[in-house]
Formats: sequence, C-alpha cells, structure tokens
Amino acid sequence: MGAGTYKLTMPGAMLERGFWLYVWRVETPRGDMHYVGRTGDSSSPNATPPYQRMGQHLGHAKTQNALRRQLISAAVSPEECRCFELISHGALFPEQADMEAHRAPRDVVAALEKRLAEALDGAGYHVLNTVHCRKALDDGLWRDVKDAFVEYFPKIGEY
Repeated sequence: MGAGTYKLTMPGAMLERGFWLYVWRVETPRGDMHYVGRTGDSSSPNATPPYQRMGQHLGHAKTQNALRRQLISAAVSPEECRCFELISHGALFPEQADMEAHRAPRDVVAALEKRLAEALDGAGYHVLNTVHCRKALDDGLWRDVKDAFVEYFPKIGEY
C-alpha cells in the first residue's frame, strides 16, 4: 500500500469514562460486518471511554483486540477494509469507585449489550460476535438504547 492521507473526527463526549454500548460497522470487501461491545468489563472496576477501545480493538494485543480477531476469523484482513465506523451510546452510568459498586451497572449494560447484538443479528445485520450474558434485561433502558441505535440500524426497529 502506498502512503495516504486520512481524517478521523471524534466528538469530545466520547472521552467520558463510564459504561457505554457501541457497535462497530465495518465495510469489508465481503460486505458490512458488525461487532457489538460495551465498556465496563468484568476484569476490573474501570469503565473506559469508547475512544480508548477503538485502538485496542484494532491493535495487536491479543487480550484486547476482539474486533481484529473476529475479522480475521471471518477471513477478512482489517487493513483491507474500506471503513470502520464506531457508533457509541452512553455513558449509561458513570465509572464506579470500586469493584463492588462496578458490578451492578456492569451487569445492566452486559444484558443490554447481549440484547443489542441479538436485535442486530435478528434484523439481518451480519454480527461477528456472540455476546453471552445471563443477567436480567432492564426493558425500559433497552427501549432507550434501541431508540438510540435505530437511527443507524433502522431494521432493529422492526425486531
């Protein structure tokens, strides 16, 4: 590949630490593919902003680059993709002070992440990852999340 000039624009709000949901839409040579994720994981009380996950997802650290690994598993080279678009919604909850306080919002957002992945998949979007979660879904919060993402993924409004 030759040299090129590219532009990335990001709103300042994406710097806020807390619990976010996000969907990567990737224009691949084989069509659009999607990855659903969240910030505020199970391994620590940290809830990073979405911009921080951007580089991790596409980097080379095996414990952090889930999107890169999913694309490669789908026989797609990330470097050959036309476009990566990150659609983020949050912060749904602020970052918590310790692991005990972190668990409740983490579980709520994990259930929303699973439901969002199921809604996208059920509506016919190609979702690369499967989200596993057994936590109860907050139906009211799900309606808000669905409304936020339906602008970018209109078919989930019918699902």
